[in-house]
Amino acid sequence: MVKPDKVIVAADAAALAKAAADRVMMRIAENNGRIAICLTGGSSPRRLYELLASDTYAAKIPWRRVHWFIGDERFVPPGSPLNNMATARKIFLDRFAPSSHIHPIPTDASNPNEAAARYEHELKAFHGAASLDPGRPLFDLVLMGVGPDGHTASLFPGDPAVHETQRWVVGVGQAPVEPFVPRVTLTLPALASCREMLFEVAGNEKRAILTRLLGGESLPANLARSSGETIFLFDRAAHPENIHGR
Repeated sequence: MVKPDKVIVAADAAALAKAAADRVMMRIAENNGRIAICLTGGSSPRRLYELLASDTYAAKIPWRRVHWFIGDERFVPPGSPLNNMATARKIFLDRFAPSSHIHPIPTDASNPNEAAARYEHELKAFHGAASLDPGRPLFDLVLMGVGPDGHTASLFPGDPAVHETQRWVVGVGQAPVEPFVPRVTLTLPALASCREMLFEVAGNEKRAILTRLLGGESLPANLARSSGETIFLFDRAAHPENIHGR
């Protein structure tokens, strides 16, 4: 396990969302060309997405240069309220981003493995190469969350997908956490191909798992690290008492 490069502690959930939005804007500002951001699902990023839709941030995003991907998806219909990308689209993407710049995992496929193969093909076409190059990251920024069991994206403890080294995207059987549906997830090598990986962790319910992670336990969220910079961003409600941010 490699420790994060930086740990940032925010005062509360609102401050955490603002800090995350500012990181997004910083990465966008550093790239004058085509930009790729990999979003995350679950409840953690909702405040962030709402901020990106606000006048303060939306007016500063060069929407025609930014492409939006997703790190994992529940294998449910595209319009389902359980669909991660559907949530991001509803909150901000469909309001501002060109439709051709929104890249959802195709859950209209016949099964998760087919969806994974199709998304991997799309990622490789976007990247312009069939292999990942540490000198040319796939993403400018990858947003990540942490589950109560230490999973990240849809890479769960004990699942063989955690150890995948060749494929960029894989199908995952029924998830061991709610909602109990199959998933499609980017693999650790694909997620690592970024200039920055930003973990958002908020709330009292995440304190126990954050303590385990920052203590060095070998869990998927501790195996996911950027080839560039990896940052843990959490609020004081999740803050383990013996860890000090900077």
